[in-house]
Amino acid sequence: MSGVLAMASRTAFIYSDALLDYDFGESHPLRPERLNLTFGLIKAQGTLGLNNVSVVRPKAADSSDLLLFHKERYIEAVKRFSEVGHGLLDSGDTPAYKGCYESSLLLVGASLAAVDLVMRKEVEHAFNPVGGLHHAHPDRASGFCIFNDPALCIAYLKKRYGLQRIMYLDIDAHHGDGVMYGFYSDPSVLDIDFHEDGRYLFPGTGFTNEIGEGEGRGYKVNIPVPPFTYDGPYLNAFRQIVPRLTRAYEPEIILMQCGADSHANDLLAHLDLTTNAYGEIVSTIHQLAHEVCDRRLVLLGGGGYNLGNAVRCWTIAFNELAEARPREEIPKEWLKLYRNLGEGEPPRILHDKSEPRKRDEELSKHIAGIVADLQKRIPMLSKV
Repeated sequence: MSGVLAMASRTAFIYSDALLDYDFGESHPLRPERLNLTFGLIKAQGTLGLNNVSVVRPKAADSSDLLLFHKERYIEAVKRFSEVGHGLLDSGDTPAYKGCYESSLLLVGASLAAVDLVMRKEVEHAFNPVGGLHHAHPDRASGFCIFNDPALCIAYLKKRYGLQRIMYLDIDAHHGDGVMYGFYSDPSVLDIDFHEDGRYLFPGTGFTNEIGEGEGRGYKVNIPVPPFTYDGPYLNAFRQIVPRLTRAYEPEIILMQCGADSHANDLLAHLDLTTNAYGEIVSTIHQLAHEVCDRRLVLLGGGGYNLGNAVRCWTIAFNELAEARPREEIPKEWLKLYRNLGEGEPPRILHDKSEPRKRDEELSKHIAGIVADLQKRIPMLSKV
């Protein structure tokens, strides 16, 4: 990370073995093992032993918390499916399972715990890796997401803490449609979403002309990058958009959905980022949180369907928040944990090797065009 922060921030990792129960089954691409693998790697590196780091066990959210964003009839439907233990909660990606309501309540509770820890100043930063389920809508599940914990966090911050300027940054390969449309006319939510172009990837939304409506117009910012976008053009767009908007908006807190499926070789997306891009993005957001919102930063997981890559991205992200600098070589005890899953050979180093890459002029020009388009559409981009 460039620059030096005054002191290591108190940072919480939200964890319970029970969070692994959010599980659609062995054949489903959303793997609960992502959580204990991430926890295991951070622990093996020694980060959890730092004086400024704590592990917090979450409690289930109250059913009333769900009503901050979701419709009561939908919540009752999830309860019924949860009791039966089968069926589909959406068109096919999100199957019900026995206890899905209860495991979803705990997942939401984990994200709300992260918010409470930060708002009560018990820590400056908190990370819930199983959070970030940004596709669920008020009245339906979608894209592996039963309840929308980022949207619930936003609504909770508004109601319980009276916040009027909440910044939500989403770098998942899939557009966070549930969050964006849920607050589409709300200027108290600045939603910045980098994702693969919806013409090529679920959910097919998040274009540059979707900038909000009514009082919320200009507060929804979509950066739909083409398939195979790599670090250089992506980071150029990020550097031109995110710091400028953050400083112009002056949020009271930053929520970041850190989906790892934008990393190369993901099973469900087509972007080509490396762990180095994730490191720069989280480092930048970390410093901006110190600069503009009294360090208040909550990180949520999201997508990520290549286990080794997802775990490395999230470990790098958490180490950045905690200002930890572990060795690049991944500890042997974690390699054994990974091999026990039968996933083949594990990654041996934390960061991807930086290799020279020939500049793709057409791609770079296309993304520069996206930035230019947004500069015309979003007034805050011209303020700073």
